[in-house]
Parts: sequence; C-alpha cells; structure tokens
Amino acid sequence: MLPGLMVPPAGLPQVQKGDLCAIALVGNRAPVAVGVAAMSTAEMLTSGLKGRGFSVLHTYRDHLWRSGDKSSPPSLAPLALDPPDLNEEKGSVLADPALQQDVRCLTLEGEDEASGEVRQRMCGEKSLSEASEDPGVRGLNPDPTDSKTLQEQMDELLQRCFLHALKCQVKKADLPLLTSTLLGSHMFSCCPEGRQLDVKKSSYKKLSKFLQQMQQEQIIQVEELSRGVESIVAVDWKHPRITSFVIPEPSPTSQTIQEGSREQPYHPPDIKPLYCVPASMTLLFQESGYKKGSVLEGAEVRTVIINYAKKNDLVDADNKNLVKLDPILCDCILEKNERHTVMKLPWDSLLTRCLERLQPAYQVTFPGQEPIMKKGKICPIDITLAQRASNKKVTVVRNLEAYGLDPYSVAAVLQQRCQASTTVAPAPGAKDGLQVQIQGNQVHHLSRLLLEDYQLPRKHIQGLEKAPKPGKKK
Repeated sequence: MLPGLMVPPAGLPQVQKGDLCAIALVGNRAPVAVGVAAMSTAEMLTSGLKGRGFSVLHTYRDHLWRSGDKSSPPSLAPLALDPPDLNEEKGSVLADPALQQDVRCLTLEGEDEASGEVRQRMCGEKSLSEASEDPGVRGLNPDPTDSKTLQEQMDELLQRCFLHALKCQVKKADLPLLTSTLLGSHMFSCCPEGRQLDVKKSSYKKLSKFLQQMQQEQIIQVEELSRGVESIVAVDWKHPRITSFVIPEPSPTSQTIQEGSREQPYHPPDIKPLYCVPASMTLLFQESGYKKGSVLEGAEVRTVIINYAKKNDLVDADNKNLVKLDPILCDCILEKNERHTVMKLPWDSLLTRCLERLQPAYQVTFPGQEPIMKKGKICPIDITLAQRASNKKVTVVRNLEAYGLDPYSVAAVLQQRCQASTTVAPAPGAKDGLQVQIQGNQVHHLSRLLLEDYQLPRKHIQGLEKAPKPGKKK
C-alpha cells in the first residue's frame, strides 16, 4: 500500500503499471520484496500516495524463501545516499520504516545486524531530519522556511479545500449534502498536488467541529436530518470568503507528471448493439444477400424488412401503416397460436418482433483500438449491496473489465473518495472476472465516478437506485 512510502531525495523511480519492482527498507538497498506496480509513478503522485501501489509476488521469509538456503538479505548501500543511482535502478522503491517496523523487528530479533541508528528507526522514533523526509510530513510542510506548525498548515489546507469545493464543485442541486460526502467526494479532490488532507492533524480534530466553525461564520448551515447524521442544507455562495477565494492553478510538477505519463485518461468505449441471423430466419434475409450467421446493425435489419415487404407487395393498400404477413414472415415472427389469427402487423410491431427473434451481439470499440465483436448481450456494470458477518454493509461492483476499467484502479479511486477500505477479489461465477468491494453503502460515490468522471451511459449500469437517501445512515 502507498501510504507511508518514503520518497528519496531524487524522487521516486519512473515506473509504469505492470513493471517489475524491488521493494527495500530505508538504510539497505537489498530488496525484501518483489512485486508488480499496480499504477504508474505519475498515478502514485497524483493520488497523494494513497491506495494499492504494488501487487507483491515474493517477500523475505515467505514460503519461496524457506525453500532455499534461508539466508538474510545482504547489507547494501542505500540508494538514497547516491541520487544518480536512483534513475539507474528503475523499479527500486524505499518503504517507510514505520510501515515495515513489525516485519523488520521480527526478522532481526536476536541478530546484531542493525546499528543503533537503524534500530532507532525500526522502533518508529524519527529525528527531525528524518521527519522532514516523511511524505506525510513533507506533504504538510512543503516549504522548509515556513514557520507555521504542521497543525496550523493543516488548518489552512482544510479551509482551502473547503472553500475550493464550495466554489467549484458543490451545486445548489446537491443540497442537502451529507458532511461525509462533502469531505470524501469534494474536499479530498480539491487537495493540492503533493499534499494530504487529514482532519485529525488539524486543530479541529473532527470534521463536525470544523463545519461548526464554518457555520458560525455563516458560510454554511448544518442540520442533523436524522439521528447522528449531519448534512449541509444551505450554502451562502455570496459570502466574501467564497467570492474572494482564488482557485489555484495546477502546479508545474503536476502538469509535468500528467504530460510525461504514458497513462491516458479513461474514455468510455463505443458500444453498438448488433444482430445475428439465426437459421430460422434465413429465408427472410437471403433476398438481401445475407445468410445464417450474418451480423447486422439495427438500421440494416430495418432496411431488409422494408425492402422485403415492398418487393413482395405486402404493404396494405388501404392502410400503409400495416404489413400483410406472408408464410415466411409468419414462420419468422409469429407464435404458433398466432399463425391463424394474426394476418397483419403495424410496421413498428413487425420490426420489434424481428429484432427480438434475431440473436443478440454487440460491438465494442475502445479509443484508438480496432472494434471487437462479441455474441450475446453486454453485461452491465452490476452494483449490489451485501451484508457481512459483522452486520456491516458493503458495496460490490462487478463487470468493470467489460468497459475497459481496471478494478484495481477503480478500487484505489474509491478508497480515496469514500475514505473506506476496498478489496479486489475474484467474482463468483465469473471466469477471470474481478469484483471491487467497498465498506459501507458507497453507491452515491460510484454513481458520480461512473456517470460523471468516466462518462458511462446510465443504461450500462444497474444498481444505482441503491444509493442511500439523504439523511439516511449508510
């Protein structure tokens, strides 16, 4: 996981999603784990070093290690002492000692390999110079000459993200807005590049206390619409603090990262329904040059039916909106009990019945790629709520891959927005399919992500109606 990742003085190595990486501890460049990058360096930085960074394949003291000579990692000079080597050693990553504390202490218990300085590090004690290298601290205090305390800087960051969210993201139609949604869906996304918003590190400690202060300044009005659940019910967008707030421009570093990354922004695929001619309807389509198994678009099916009706003089002379049914049409589109009672059909009914009896297929075209044709109907993105043994609700999302979405990337985004734990696991009953599970009812966040950010059509998503109603506890 990325929280706690130690960024070396020369910056993180440039890796792409899927690159093989070595993971080392501070003070020793010898790898203690090997894994595959779950996202690129650019994505790691833009996410604020949150979410799943690597899929670990092998670690020190695992079953693979036990099958060998069980030797300890060698002591190698750390890369952080030699910045030029960082670029040569692509894929090497330094992990925060606090993150590795338990593992390191267990593996070195009874051995005298670490110096006093390293032992101090392993026990979580950080000097002032070490603390300045911690990404969490560095994110709060980017300017070494800043005389403000970390708490004062976090207070400023909290207010900045709050005003930015109200000015640019929250609309009147969003009200009443759950306070947790304000934080998770709006304020976190307004956090500047390289900074990490953490209410607990501010003087307010809790979001409710911060919002109380904003209410006293008459910027917002907060009410408890249901027991224990607070919502913002009104915003004074003409308040001087909102009108005078200047929206910050993206930092040069952020622009460089985005321009230099090979990762392209997500664009939804073009999904076109198709129809295959079955054996039972071959006679109807063969006059237009089609045979069993031919694939047509809806407009082409319509043309075939119109041409067949006109060529065989089946349009009713008295009512041009009706089509007389000949034996071929009867066999193709009528039920057995209708063949002696239904003699004519309106055009729209004739076309609808014909489309229903053709075998479904679809064509998916991703930007910059060749179209892919598949039989059957495309499965929609399925959102469900489940109850776990702990009696807590979880939100489960399936079929993301069909729309070109990486479940691990979606899970990382949701983890940050919802501020809830996420897991990716094999989807039951789906071959090679994965599902994303998020703690709590997060359908509202999913709706915004899929419909607004990813621009997916609503017709390809099922389960959006399961979002919690305003004021209802998730």
